[in-house]
Amino acid sequence: MKALTVLQPWASLIVAGAKPYEFRSWLPPTAMIGQRIVIHAAKRKIDQSEAVDLFCLLRDGPEKRNQPPAVVETCLDAGKALPILDRAWLPSEEPLHLGAGVGTVVLGAPRAAEEIAEELGVPRVNDSSRDKHAVWAWPMLDPELWLAPVPMPGSQQFWNWPEPQLAGAL
Repeated sequence: MKALTVLQPWASLIVAGAKPYEFRSWLPPTAMIGQRIVIHAAKRKIDQSEAVDLFCLLRDGPEKRNQPPAVVETCLDAGKALPILDRAWLPSEEPLHLGAGVGTVVLGAPRAAEEIAEELGVPRVNDSSRDKHAVWAWPMLDPELWLAPVPMPGSQQFWNWPEPQLAGAL
């Protein structure tokens, strides 16, 4: 099984079903589309100011149908995202895990980030008009959060998740 390393809190947001797209500057290999992959939380420390800003934006946003563009642009499900973002910046008995596999998703067919923004009626998603990083939206389908994270060093791009470790995580 392949794995993809993602920074926290984004990795936890993906496997919780709060983040429906992972934004990248590159397309995944065609053979990976439709395949279940491990979402691995990078070891890098969480950017607490980013987590606070995002938490406040989602918390203070009105109902979905009236949300300002900045809230819609995140593509996050506020109800699912807020508890995770809360753990990302506040001292917690249950901090977000770093350097570990946290769950799996099925990788959907990538779409242009601009197309997603157009559908949502906003100028951009995930800073797609300002950030060359956010050119492609990769659908993160059928998320499965693991009951216990599996510590593992990560890597860039896709990498091979050791199967014995995966069996122990489920």
